[in-house]
Amino acid sequence: MRKLNLIFVLLLLAPLAGLADEAKVYKWVDENGTLHYGDSIPAEYAEFPKEVLNDHGVTVQNLDGKKTPEQIEAERIEQERIAAVEIQRRADQALLATYLSVDEILMHRDRRVELFQAQSRVTELYLRNLERRMQKLRNEASNFQPYSEDPSAPMIDSELADDLRKTKEVIVRHERNLQKFQADEQQIIARFAGDISRFKTLKGIN
Repeated sequence: MRKLNLIFVLLLLAPLAGLADEAKVYKWVDENGTLHYGDSIPAEYAEFPKEVLNDHGVTVQNLDGKKTPEQIEAERIEQERIAAVEIQRRADQALLATYLSVDEILMHRDRRVELFQAQSRVTELYLRNLERRMQKLRNEASNFQPYSEDPSAPMIDSELADDLRKTKEVIVRHERNLQKFQADEQQIIARFAGDISRFKTLKGIN
């Protein structure tokens, strides 16, 4: 009977013991440098850094307070730095996995450059043909108003005017394409120059 009573008392005390284990003591310093202890944090001190103490007064956890704008900015800069380092690490891995030598990088670069140069040559040829066609249309249009200096010249035919407009639009479009191909070629050359420099650094090549 006494044994049953003891078990019953222990069962009653068990939840209380659990609550005692969960109790926390906080330690913090206010704006005046005064040290405080308490089992809860008053609202006016909620943004201050705090320490959580165990039963022996030993700090078991640090709770950050409200961060200053300077701290927030410093964390942002650090996060960006870490992200940049990781991006560079992955890029270095890919570079070393893709190429075995500088000659391989140069060969790959030359192939890419040749593609843009071929596109440029085709576009330049097409533009020359378009310019010849445009000149022919202008010569024909010079016999009509509003291009003729003869005030008695007839008004230009709508089909000829439309042909002039469309040919000019095509020329402008291909001129833009040519500029893009040339810019892309320079970007590829610059990118591969960076890859070669980085590859030499990683491989210790002078």
